[in-house]
Amino acid sequence: MMPDLGKYADAVLGAYAASIVLLIGIVVLSVWQSRRAKAALEEMEKRRNG
Repeated sequence: MMPDLGKYADAVLGAYAASIVLLIGIVVLSVWQSRRAKAALEEMEKRRNG
């Protein structure tokens, strides 16, 4: 059930869509950076322990 947004429907739905896209982007970027940092840490630990 979607409420009647009247003449602002396009703007409101566009804002919702943009927010969802940005949130998904932030999550993907965070996961990607986390994996890179973990891989770099593991590489440093390998070098340190020989």
